[in-house]
Parts: sequence; structure tokens; C-alpha cells
Amino acid sequence: MPDEPDETPAMMASHTRTDFGIALKALPIVVAVVLAKFGMDQLGWDSVELNALYSGLVAANVFLVGFLLAGTLADYKESEKLPGELAGRVKTIADECQILYRAKQAPAARACLEHLAALASDIDNWLHGRVGVEIPLDRLDGLNGYFLEFEQLTQPNFIVRLKQEQSALRLLVIRINTIKETSFVGAGYLVAEATSLLLIVALLMAEVAQLPAELFLIGAIAFLLTYMILLIRDMDDPFDFDHDGQRGAAEVSLAPLEYLEETLARDLASLDGHG
Repeated sequence: MPDEPDETPAMMASHTRTDFGIALKALPIVVAVVLAKFGMDQLGWDSVELNALYSGLVAANVFLVGFLLAGTLADYKESEKLPGELAGRVKTIADECQILYRAKQAPAARACLEHLAALASDIDNWLHGRVGVEIPLDRLDGLNGYFLEFEQLTQPNFIVRLKQEQSALRLLVIRINTIKETSFVGAGYLVAEATSLLLIVALLMAEVAQLPAELFLIGAIAFLLTYMILLIRDMDDPFDFDHDGQRGAAEVSLAPLEYLEETLARDLASLDGHG
């Protein structure tokens, strides 16, 4: 067996952008906060002593960020499974088409397999924002014509299985589209961002320790708060791919769908060889 190819520099650079993308977005905010703290210290504006109110503000902020994270994480964990389910159900229909073609040499079976390959491409284009959701849904509706032709070639329970897979595929596409278009509670984001801003402002005005320690502490807190809010916003749409197929920091993997397209191409080639 040949060794698997090593990652190219372009692939490694893509992973780096994905891994550190949110951190790089948060970095300018952290730098601005640290510079603001340094300026306030030089002007003598950070003379407020720490008190119990600071602890309450920190607790409120942690609670809100945790609430948002828990809400988005549920949809995100479900979303991780959806590309695999889509690919598996399309492949199930494709297998049935291959069986029918090999048994009856039915042209409709091969045409249906070509239709499924086009469906896989449409799903990929839709997830990358190149087409609207109506394109894969229309392609799913187009399977009805092939199923009608299959009625003359096979048993009714064969058609029933195909219709069940078609229905499940339609529900999966609609579910993914709902996740893509539905954001978590906007007011929750607003409150979390407002409390994070208030906490940072309060720390800017507080005299915590010596200046180097203050700069480190407020920079670390600003980084953590900014990073978490950006991460939650990114997780809120786990299918937010750009047109070039680049993934963000919290997008699900579309590897099952990519593998599906390759598999369907091989299936079509094998039918040509069989014919």
C-alpha cells in the first residue's frame, strides 16, 4: 500500500488559519484594551479600589457566556452528524440503483445514479453559499420520475424504501437550512457583550496591582471574553462556509459529502465498465 501523501504547505496554512482564526480576530481588541489600561494608568484614572461589585459582575458575565455556549453547543453537536447522514442516505439510494441496473440493465437506474451525483454536487454548492436551498430540494423532487419508472421493473417494497430515504433526505436538508438561518437569541448576545464591555471598563478603572501585572491580567481577561463570544457566534452557524470551501474555526466537517461525490463518480464508472 502506498504511503498517504503528506499535507501540502497550502493545507497546513489552511489548518493554521482555522485553528488561530478567532484568536487573531480577538488580538486587536486585546491590544486596544491593554493600551487603554496603560494610558489610564499614566493619567491616574485607574484609582478605583476592587470591591464585591466586581465579583458580581464577573459572575454575571460568566453565567451569560455559559448560557450562550450551552444553547449553541446543542445545535452544533447535532449539526456534526448531519453531513454523514446526508451522505449515507444518498449512497443508500445509489446502491439500490446499481442493484437494479445490474439486474435489469435499466437505463432509468443509471440515469437516477447520475441524478444523485448531481444532487451531491448541489448540496455541496448550497452549503458553500453558491446556490439557494431550493436547488437541492428541487433535485430531490426530481427523483420521483425515476421512482415511477422503477415501478415497472421491481417490487413495490423496493420503491417504498427509496421513498423513505427521499423523505429523510428532504427533512435533513430542511433541518440544516433551519440551523443556517436561525440564530440564537440575539438579546442574549447583546447582554453578554454588554456585560463583557462593562467588566473590561471596570477593570480599566480599577487599581489591581503593579502596572505590569495589571496589563497582563486585563489583557488575559479581555482575550478570554472576546474569544468566547466570537467562538459562540461562529458555532451558531456551523455551516458557515465561504465560496472557496474554507472552514472557519467552528464549522462542521463536510468530508462525508466530499467522499460521497467521489464514490458516486466511481459507481458510475463501474456501471460503464459493467455495461
